[in-house]
Amino acid sequence: MINPADLMNTAVQATGIALDLIRSVPRGRSTAKGDRDMATETDYAIERAVRAFLAERTPDIGFLGEEDGLSGSAGEWMWVLDPIDGTVNFVHGLPLCAVSLALLHGDRPVLGVIELPLLGARFTAVEGHGAYENDMPVTVSQVSDLGSAVVATGDYSVSPDAADDNRVRLAVTAELAARAQRVRMLGSAAIDLVWLASGRLDASVTMGNNAWDMAAGVVIAREAGALVLDADGTEHTTRYTATIAVSPGIRDDILAIVSRASG
Repeated sequence: MINPADLMNTAVQATGIALDLIRSVPRGRSTAKGDRDMATETDYAIERAVRAFLAERTPDIGFLGEEDGLSGSAGEWMWVLDPIDGTVNFVHGLPLCAVSLALLHGDRPVLGVIELPLLGARFTAVEGHGAYENDMPVTVSQVSDLGSAVVATGDYSVSPDAADDNRVRLAVTAELAARAQRVRMLGSAAIDLVWLASGRLDASVTMGNNAWDMAAGVVIAREAGALVLDADGTEHTTRYTATIAVSPGIRDDILAIVSRASG
């Protein structure tokens, strides 16, 4: 039986490989990924290096990467990597990007490591063991009034169905702008979730759910005391289509806004 806590050191070593590459390898050529999205040569270099490292260290655990997809065993345990979450920020020289590695058990993340390579921070969590920033415990804010809350929203869609997707996202943003203290769009779901975990943000509303974007941040946020939910208020899993992460005191306000926008 796999004990996720026993794999934390391996996960940190894996993200350390990514840090070395980000700091030493030029960004290189960018490759288009559909409408207005991209990956860099650094994304691919990180994913392939981390995939090879984890295949050697944990051969019985499968691997899903954003750029090259699935490899290894497709069983109940799976590593999931976003080599650079916030690639557009990275390409434009903005420091808001992250390396995001999670271990899934079925459709639930149970271990997460998120490195912020240009900000000098590492966030970690194992289910049942708390959440940490640079080895110091973190907890979510105690905000109970949406008017005092800083809320991050996910990027707007750039897919072929962007107009339909963004109708809901714009409605969410409009109501948050009218009621929250401030609304932020940082361009990295991983940063949204770890800054929620550490109390810098009070909620993160992303009307989408790719496992590589969310999984590591979800377990870190949960272990810091956040509620992480689907748009209908049920507990979030990798199967769902939205990621609503909140400090408990503003759960009902945020879910009501999402419900009205979606309705």
